[in-house]
Amino acid sequence: MPKSIDAKNDLPQAADTLAFFQDLEPPANDFLQDAVNGLSATPKNMSPKYFYDQKGSQLFDAICDTQEYYVTRTEIDLLKSLIPTLNKLAGPNAAIVEYGSGASVKVRTLLEGLDHVSSYLAIDISRAHLINACRVLADDYPDIAIGAICADFTAPIVLPPMSRENGNVVGFLPGSTIGNFAPKEASAFLARAAKMLGKGGSLLMGVDLKKDPAILNAAYNDKQGITAAFNLNLLTRMRGELGAKLDQNTFCHKAFYNDDQGRIEMHLQSETDQTVHLDGQEFTFSAGETIHTENSYKYGLEEFAALAETAGFRAKHSWTDPEGLFSLHWLEVHTE
Repeated sequence: MPKSIDAKNDLPQAADTLAFFQDLEPPANDFLQDAVNGLSATPKNMSPKYFYDQKGSQLFDAICDTQEYYVTRTEIDLLKSLIPTLNKLAGPNAAIVEYGSGASVKVRTLLEGLDHVSSYLAIDISRAHLINACRVLADDYPDIAIGAICADFTAPIVLPPMSRENGNVVGFLPGSTIGNFAPKEASAFLARAAKMLGKGGSLLMGVDLKKDPAILNAAYNDKQGITAAFNLNLLTRMRGELGAKLDQNTFCHKAFYNDDQGRIEMHLQSETDQTVHLDGQEFTFSAGETIHTENSYKYGLEEFAALAETAGFRAKHSWTDPEGLFSLHWLEVHTE
């Protein structure tokens, strides 16, 4: 059963500095069932949400620091330049809700720059990584109520009371996360977010832009091999958590820009004919066959604004960095 924990009462030591903690972590059996379904499909696939155990989350943080991955540094610079504007849009005492919070690095710009943020609620699927990140924030920002929900942020979630006490509710989805969804799935997520944020709510959204494919291909194939390790960690999880019998050394990382679809694709490619054993079943691979692990769709400004408008938001503002690599969008929940 999910558990809500109030820091004023009997909070486990791991989350004892948080104002709110709720554990909605998906059951381990979900991973097994999704893995079996994905390996049974044609073509084979896995959801990118399973990248994010603690090791995967740490690897993603390392990706964000690579020279080739422009998204993080570009977005942080853009956020900093927009603080006066965002301050006016958010208003005083805003409550910030971050989807897929990870290490909660980018949100620090908002916590420090906006006018008296009242609370911050982080939602992430990696429980240990989530709690550790939020404990650090609670220490660094003692005047802000820091809460956390361990959950798949694409699932329906009800905001706790701490999110609606004083000011406007501002959702925050930075990076290129929205690109992991196909356009129809992205619209469905945005519709759920609009319902969750409610009347008067807003969403500050990061959106990666279409650009020179060479820049995109380099970003997902860094020279240090961190993105490759991040992708291959999915196989490590399958072996360790699901008991899969496979040779990780016979798979390699493959990422490329699919111009027709407007997306980066990430795959795990089998380098030989082989059979993977999982849950009493056999899954055969031909040499060159892949498990499709992630998409990252790229958008034009007007293209994304139109998508948001179909999902219950009004696209009020958008901004880009000087090089046109990345964009931020301010969306407001549409009310009649």
